[in-house]
Amino acid sequence: MSNQPTVSSAFQTFLDQAPKHSQAWMSAVQGLDKASALDKKAEELAYLAVLAAMRMESGVPFHAQSAKQAGATREEIISAILIGLPAAGQVVIQSLPAALSAYDS
Repeated sequence: MSNQPTVSSAFQTFLDQAPKHSQAWMSAVQGLDKASALDKKAEELAYLAVLAAMRMESGVPFHAQSAKQAGATREEIISAILIGLPAAGQVVIQSLPAALSAYDS
């Protein structure tokens, strides 16, 4: 298996079928990444928390693998997913299986 995280089918379709839109989107993402004061590990963990709170499970595997590559532990992945419990409620637990499966693979 590749060390490179894989994106969801929906995001890959976006990249393949809407190249102008996806290039514009990725330019914005890269610019925001450069503007961030967070290191890569903290940024990936924070992003996992947001994905879980927003119920966007399709992006969780990619970002769990990215967090792992940036040095995050399995326990940090779990904590990032669950940090939203007080604000978002138990909906965040829906992201745990995808995050842990991606981390463990």
